[in-house]
Amino acid sequence: MNMVAKTTFSYFDCGSGYGAVDETERFYHGFVLGLLAELSDRYHITSNRESGIGRYDIMMKAVDAQQSSCIIEFKVFNPKKDKDLEDCAYKALRQIEEKGYVAELLAEGIDRENIKKYGFAFEGKTVLIKQEI
Repeated sequence: MNMVAKTTFSYFDCGSGYGAVDETERFYHGFVLGLLAELSDRYHITSNRESGIGRYDIMMKAVDAQQSSCIIEFKVFNPKKDKDLEDCAYKALRQIEEKGYVAELLAEGIDRENIKKYGFAFEGKTVLIKQEI
């Protein structure tokens, strides 16, 4: 992801990561969603839907019940609120938990152990992805 961001994106695409946070997050959200569309034969992919007590960024529900389903949350680094990019990625993971985004998948009978959670943190052209273990 970092290689693509650094060799393909313009500063004008993703911004500095400071200031227009909503626009930066929307840019990366759309980019990742576009990449994931290639997996639509293996996953039901949804974006910005309600689950639990909030709206997740992206959910990938596996067509094959033996495969893992995923929830992805995006955050843009804010130097006033985040210690570093890693802290920002962990905030995304905490949001998945605190808002109960897994509720929809659990209601459909997917085992909690079969749900992977990813926090994406962005700072300009730098991306850090953390997985909850």
